[in-house]
Amino acid sequence: MNWKKIAIIVGAAVALVAIIAATVYFSRRNVVTVQTGRVVRQNIRSVVSASGEIKPKTYTNIGANGFGKITKLLVKEGDHVKAGQLLAQLDPVQSSADVAAQRAALQAATTDAVAAEAGYKTAIADLAGARADAERTKLDFDRAQGLFDAQLIAKADYDAKKAAWEGAAATLEQAKARIAQTKAQLASAQQRIGQARAALTHADDVFSKTQYVAPYDGVVTNLPVREGETVVMGIQNAPGSTLMTIADMSVITAEVKVDETDIIDVKIGQPAEVTIDALPNQVFKGRVTEIGDNAIVRSTGVSTSQSTGSSQEAKDFKVVVQLDSPPANLRPGLSTTAKITTGSVDNALSIPIQALTVRKKSELEAHEKNAVEAASPAGPGEKTDDPALTGVFVVRSGRAEFVPVKTGLEGTTDIEVLEGLKEGDQIITGSYKVLRSLKNHAGVRVDNTAPKPSEEQ
Repeated sequence: MNWKKIAIIVGAAVALVAIIAATVYFSRRNVVTVQTGRVVRQNIRSVVSASGEIKPKTYTNIGANGFGKITKLLVKEGDHVKAGQLLAQLDPVQSSADVAAQRAALQAATTDAVAAEAGYKTAIADLAGARADAERTKLDFDRAQGLFDAQLIAKADYDAKKAAWEGAAATLEQAKARIAQTKAQLASAQQRIGQARAALTHADDVFSKTQYVAPYDGVVTNLPVREGETVVMGIQNAPGSTLMTIADMSVITAEVKVDETDIIDVKIGQPAEVTIDALPNQVFKGRVTEIGDNAIVRSTGVSTSQSTGSSQEAKDFKVVVQLDSPPANLRPGLSTTAKITTGSVDNALSIPIQALTVRKKSELEAHEKNAVEAASPAGPGEKTDDPALTGVFVVRSGRAEFVPVKTGLEGTTDIEVLEGLKEGDQIITGSYKVLRSLKNHAGVRVDNTAPKPSEEQ
């Protein structure tokens, strides 16, 4: 009988173990393994990152204003120059000769004007004398007329007085004509002076373009020419020779290109951190001072306002960040990266961005009611009202509960939560594969050990 009791006890034990194993198996068959995190408070910064190059705020390409050979090149690349300092000299022989010729022409015109003015004054004096003679001879003639009428003088005397008056009157008219003539000569001489001065101004301008001076204090950052080379000025669409580039290195900027999807958040005055490839492990502070209005096609670097047709290519916008305290050893063209802070919130309720997921309202209702009809397409004539809800899955009593949330500022890895969660809530953060297909109220098992690479997909 003992062996029968033993067999019964063993059978009961085996059955109990089988029941327990089956219970554990079926209870875990619909359980999903997830990684979780906590809703915490922290400071969040929204950052836009863009790359570009270092540029001085003010720089000038000094181009050739005329044709000629460089006879003197008084600076070299990297030299510091002062405003007004002579930088280069072109061959001045012809232009200086033109200046001398025009100065001589101006002097001659001035002399002619002086002579014309003297002639005019002489003609005025002659006119006064002729007018006085005419008046005197007229009086003599009038008296002779009266005496002749009274038969007190001979006709010969009368005729002499009349001839004298007529001669004086003719001389007066001649003096008046000479006044008009000398006045016209004086005006012509004065106009020749103006013409000579204009020609001298032109010659001086041509001569001045053989000398190139610094427009302001700065550094010679580019010097593509050599002494003895011949330079030409630009004509129509053909660019002229560039002698050098002068840059004011007192104000340094980082000119970067911001993606079109981020430019809407960038504003004038926002702070930025600038790093330069040539100066590793150094961060420079700065602020946004300029934002371009025209998009730039990324593949060509051409502004859309200059393009003849539309393009669906990726576009960027130019943003200029002025550095607060640039080092003295910066050079234009150095590669740089600017991280622009477009927003910040202190002590914000936040969650990891990857915890956010989207579910249709009908999906949530279908699982809550366990009714397939709630998730089925609307029938003919019915209106569909199935909005997508953004939220997270919160672990409650061993199950994943979908909670809609309202978000705020988005940081690099975390996002601000305005409504829907409270500090300390345990939320599901991964893996992405699990979040993509996780059902509302599904059973979950938390495993926050480091996932295998294959599980992160």
